[in-house]
Amino acid sequence: MPSEVRHRVATDQAFPLVRLAGVLSADTAAETRSALLDVLAGQPEAVVVDVADLDLADPAAAGTLRDLREETADWPAARLALSDPHDAGRWRDTGWPVWPSPSAALDSLGDPNRDDRLALTLEPAVGAARRSRETITEACERWDRSDLAGSACIVVTEMVNNVVAHARTSMVVLLAVRNGGLAVAVRDESPRVPSFTGAPAPTAYGGRGTLLIDTVATRWGSLPLAHGKVVWALLGPGKDGDDGDDRQNMR
Repeated sequence: MPSEVRHRVATDQAFPLVRLAGVLSADTAAETRSALLDVLAGQPEAVVVDVADLDLADPAAAGTLRDLREETADWPAARLALSDPHDAGRWRDTGWPVWPSPSAALDSLGDPNRDDRLALTLEPAVGAARRSRETITEACERWDRSDLAGSACIVVTEMVNNVVAHARTSMVVLLAVRNGGLAVAVRDESPRVPSFTGAPAPTAYGGRGTLLIDTVATRWGSLPLAHGKVVWALLGPGKDGDDGDDRQNMR
């Protein structure tokens, strides 16, 4: 029987708890990555992954978790923790903190702050961008981030209109306070990711949506998923040493 990795997601905890069971190998790395990305695409504040029932067929397969941590470091930048009561050493090179139990991992993360993030589900219809702008403007006032409301509205307008015009699927607008700034993201069900090749020619028609995002965002990029993608942007203060040319996941 071929190896496989099964996963269950519990949402009755302070943060999502993903239980992995089976054999993590080169053959199952992609499905494991996909399962964890699907959870991270909801922009959780933190995620705990229980690997008590996960066998490591090859130590190199643990690199799947290391790569996932690096890929999502800018967005959603969730705090990540592993739970392994048997052998914490096998995950040493992943960069994930390892705890002996899910409860210990959850305790280490503290209490969630659900007041600094929101999700808005929209259909690809006329008025979707307007509703997203209204929601973001209200949230920025509530979070004392009114100085970023204009930039956030520019970003979300371009992202949402792109879904309406091209992806034509339902979408989820995600907003969160991040390092004194804001994270704005839109998840849809189309695998097509935006590209950015610089400013279009003055005579070109269209192609200015990503340019507008690039102009106002500190960083932006996309996160491919098994069933769609997330396009994200960070506004306001970034990490020390960041600059606008060092962007991740650009297509």
